[in-house]
Amino acid sequence: MSTIYLVRHGQASFGAESYDQLSAKGEQQAQVVGDFFKHTLKKQPLVFAGSMQRHQQTAQLALAQNFQDTLIQTEPAWNEFDHQHIFAQYDPRFKQPELLKQDIAQVANPRAYLASIFDGAIDRWIGEQYDHEYHETWLGFQSRVESALQTLCQHIDVTQQRQTVVFSSGGVISVAVGKILGLDAKQIFALNWSIANASITTLRWTDGRLQLLSFNEHHYLKACDAELLTWI
Repeated sequence: MSTIYLVRHGQASFGAESYDQLSAKGEQQAQVVGDFFKHTLKKQPLVFAGSMQRHQQTAQLALAQNFQDTLIQTEPAWNEFDHQHIFAQYDPRFKQPELLKQDIAQVANPRAYLASIFDGAIDRWIGEQYDHEYHETWLGFQSRVESALQTLCQHIDVTQQRQTVVFSSGGVISVAVGKILGLDAKQIFALNWSIANASITTLRWTDGRLQLLSFNEHHYLKACDAELLTWI
């Protein structure tokens, strides 16, 4: 039996020229995750992270709390889908992230506005009608994540590792949970929108099958500082 912790990265730099880096709050969130693992994990875990900067930064800051010598194994299969490309295919204005940030700043409910854009862009992506316009199709992304999860479980079987931590993104975590629960694409992305920055989803690998133990844990963030709880 082995426990797998799927960690969403800390808050990234939304609307900046480069989204793929942690904000100051994202760095704080990563440190709080590390403190949580310091009190939860009794032995050095097996650690994987996507190759995106926000994955690597979150992993490094979290592990610095108690597992400084732990090797972070970088695996691009754990990378998020290209949300900026998907937004831009839905509305060409969003090829410039600063325009999206300007639009959001002008509405009364930024989260609801972003959710409407996200839902429209994702519906277009998962519909398959426009697959030829995307760098990676929805089915391609889903297959990549499910393959990464299967490979991880095989690796755990070989190494007999009891605890594994994977630093990744909300879309990836949603697909992993969707695989276990048998969810369709719409249900998977309903989960994605609810996953907090620096939250933890816990799986158990036992007797050749995966079980979902917890989803989107973030109580440790609120316990530290309610302002650290973010979704964007």
